[in-house]
Amino acid sequence: MRQPLDWQIATVKSIKPETEKIKTFTLTLPNWTRPRAGQHYDVRLSAEDGYVAQRSYSIASPPEQAGEVALTIERIEDGEVSTYMHDVLIPGDRIELRGPIGGYFVWEAGLLPEPLVLIAGGSGVVPLMSMIRHRAAAGSMVPTRLLYSSRNREDVIYYDELQSLRGDGLEIFHTLTRSQPAGWTGYARRIDDTMVKEVIAPFGKTMQVFICGPTLMVESTAESLLKLGVAPAQIRTERFGASGTAKGG
Repeated sequence: MRQPLDWQIATVKSIKPETEKIKTFTLTLPNWTRPRAGQHYDVRLSAEDGYVAQRSYSIASPPEQAGEVALTIERIEDGEVSTYMHDVLIPGDRIELRGPIGGYFVWEAGLLPEPLVLIAGGSGVVPLMSMIRHRAAAGSMVPTRLLYSSRNREDVIYYDELQSLRGDGLEIFHTLTRSQPAGWTGYARRIDDTMVKEVIAPFGKTMQVFICGPTLMVESTAESLLKLGVAPAQIRTERFGASGTAKGG
């Protein structure tokens, strides 16, 4: 039986541009294992001279998307794997994957009944989108709030889909930190104590919180939650890194 850490050859089914620097790659797998929302896959590139480059990317698709996995990947200028995927890969190409991997930063509908707070910075929204899509596919009505920080409107990933998923207990809060379009009614600053307090207010202190994004944003947001009385055990975090699970190069 194939194990999650065994490498397999996936086929590129489709490539969808999300923003100027971000694309979603949908890959079909010969040996698909149902993931948990929040997990990731490793991608490996092997050159003829034996050189190997490997990065980890969060799963964007819900566990219900059987037989395939979607990875939303930001093109890192000096990244070996992300530039190859953005600049070279086309539908029909094949690439090495292994996964799903990870057991800490995961959410499963029906197992965690508490209200859900999701806080993202930039492409840190990817694993949280897997949770939101899973929530919708599972028909969950768990009260959920997403606070999503982006530089500007053009950098917001999944904007239209997030708008369409609103309702049934899901609320979306955007903050644009650098520029805002005319008529913008959302937040317009970096995530701070006041913003966090306003977003979590309806849930009291009973909630499950998942934070993903750049390290400084994750740490400051977690600190805000602790100051507001949210217990450390209720907060799960995932940070960016050169080869981190959220966004590798």
